[in-house]
Amino acid sequence: MLECSVNTNVDKTRSISGYLTKEDNMQKIAVFLFDFTGIMAQPWADAGYLCYCFDGQHPKGVTKSNHKNILNVGMWFLNSPDSIAENIKNIKLITGDRVDFLFGFPECTDLAVSGAAHFSRKKELNPLFQDEAMILVRLVESLGESYGCKWALENPVSVISSKWRKPDFSFHPYEYGGYLPGNDVHPIYPDYIKPMDAYPKKTCIWSGGGFVEPVRRFVHCEPGYSDQHKKLGGRSLKTKNIRSATPRGFAKAVFLANS
Repeated sequence: MLECSVNTNVDKTRSISGYLTKEDNMQKIAVFLFDFTGIMAQPWADAGYLCYCFDGQHPKGVTKSNHKNILNVGMWFLNSPDSIAENIKNIKLITGDRVDFLFGFPECTDLAVSGAAHFSRKKELNPLFQDEAMILVRLVESLGESYGCKWALENPVSVISSKWRKPDFSFHPYEYGGYLPGNDVHPIYPDYIKPMDAYPKKTCIWSGGGFVEPVRRFVHCEPGYSDQHKKLGGRSLKTKNIRSATPRGFAKAVFLANS
C-alpha cells in the first residue's frame, strides 16, 4: 500500500519516493487528510512547517509539490469496520509521531444533507454506506488524539451531527474573506471562485485538542448561490474539487489562530 521508505527519526536523512530530504529536528509538522489542493497547508508551509497532504488523487507514494515545505501523499484510506488503527499506522509510517497540527476534509458525498434525496437508493445498494463514510470522519479525530495535537475537520451540513455530535461551529467563506488582500484573485479556480472568498457556503467544523476558532473578518457577499454552484453541475471530479476547495481566507485564519 505504501511505496516509500521512511525513517521516522526526523534528525536523519530520509529516502522518500527516490529523492532525499534533510529535516531539521526542530521543524514543526502539520498533516492534512483528504487534501488535494494544498490550500489549507499553504500558510503553515509558508511559515516553515513541513506539511503532508494526503489524498488518493495525488500520485501514489510521497512526492514533491510546488512548495518546498509541502509533500503530497497518494493514499486511499480503508473504510471497513475496525480499520482506523491500520489507517493511523500507515499514516504514521510517513509522518512519524511528532505532529503539531492536523486538519481533515473527509468525503461528504454520503453524508451531506444536500444529497438526502439519494440516501434511500444508496442504502438499498449498501446498508452500511454512511457507517463507512463515518469511519473516515472519525479517523481524523482518532489520529489527532494519537498525535496529541490540535485537530479539526470540516463538512457541509450533514448527518455527522446525528451520527456523532454537533459541530463546534459553522461559517461561510465570506466571513473570513477579510484575511485576503483587496486585489485578490483565486490562484487555482479564478473563473469559479470569487475574489476574497466572497461567496456563501455553510461549512461545519468539528475540532479538538485545543483547536481555536478563528476570529472572523467579513467581506461583502451578494445574496444567492455561489458562482461555483451556479456554473458547475454534474458529478465530475472537477466539479467536486472546485466546490470543495478550501476557502483561502479561512485557511489563513486557522493558521493565525492555531500556530
